[in-house]
Amino acid sequence: MSQKLAFLMGICSLKFFVVSVLSVAFTLLSIMSLLATPLTSHPLSMSWRFSSPSFLKGQQSQNQKGDTLDLQRVLRQTAMPDKTVIITTLNQAWATRNTMIDLFLESFSLGINTTKFLNHLLIVALDQQSYDRCVGIHSHCFQLRTVGVDFSGEKSFMTPDYLNLMWRRIDFLRQILEEGYSFVFSDADIMWFRDPFPYISPDADVQIACDHYLGYPKSLRNRANGGFLYARANKRTINFYKYWYMAKEVFPGMHDQDVLNKIKRDDALLEFGLRLEFFDTKYISGFCQSSHDFEKVVTMHANCCYGLQSKLDDLRQILADWRKFRSMTPSRKRFEKLMWSAPKACLSSSSLVH
Repeated sequence: MSQKLAFLMGICSLKFFVVSVLSVAFTLLSIMSLLATPLTSHPLSMSWRFSSPSFLKGQQSQNQKGDTLDLQRVLRQTAMPDKTVIITTLNQAWATRNTMIDLFLESFSLGINTTKFLNHLLIVALDQQSYDRCVGIHSHCFQLRTVGVDFSGEKSFMTPDYLNLMWRRIDFLRQILEEGYSFVFSDADIMWFRDPFPYISPDADVQIACDHYLGYPKSLRNRANGGFLYARANKRTINFYKYWYMAKEVFPGMHDQDVLNKIKRDDALLEFGLRLEFFDTKYISGFCQSSHDFEKVVTMHANCCYGLQSKLDDLRQILADWRKFRSMTPSRKRFEKLMWSAPKACLSSSSLVH
């Protein structure tokens, strides 16, 4: 019996040795093939380089030339003098009258010196219905066409359609950077109360909001939320967005935000030279970790919330609280401690999901 066991162990060891040799040989051949275009030794980057030519060209196969020309035109019309544009995305479910897009735009008119940003806001419509609604209520609209995919309805959290929607957005934002434009991306379920630009670090290539902020803007322990972020147009951020997009193949079934939290520590980002920072939730806030200082809060995101109706219910209450704050006299603000009335519906939705 012991001889048979020893024999089997010997066979297993031989198989392991052969597999190891073949693996090393393949890796060496792969590295040799990559020497012409060196970037990083990270395994994910190797899979990136072995991807299809359409990706290496920025997946332009998804966009007709006419669409690219239309995008270039609308970017020129929308951008600030320094070629920065504010971007949100919209589908039919969020474009219905008296729902999300209306609250989003209303927040700019209720905020402090935020109305001016509407001139630099590009609404990216993901279907025909949301594009038609956009041109009726806003000056700068672009229809992002994706062949064979319907992005019109409400996409339940983590369903295949939801994931496709999130990853299509990441790929589109990479295209914006390649056109030479920096951007602030904001989900439409974020209310704008103040100018966020003074809170953008001059040293950051990418600065991202947090579900949970731990007190230091460069700490990779901060829990990132891609619903609000700033990206500076340069080669580092373009490489980052390509890397982020390709990472979905390594982490199948995960959405962009969770993948971002997986890759933010990767050595490849250091090799890109990417300078990554995070926004303090005291200013760029959300339901996950709310800022209770009405004098400092800049934006409020309906994060840690599931379902369109839950978001709408709580954001309407948030806007009502903000209107009350704006109507208060300075003396009343000093002596009366105002608190947010939300989230409530979102807390229930989160407990149901989990």
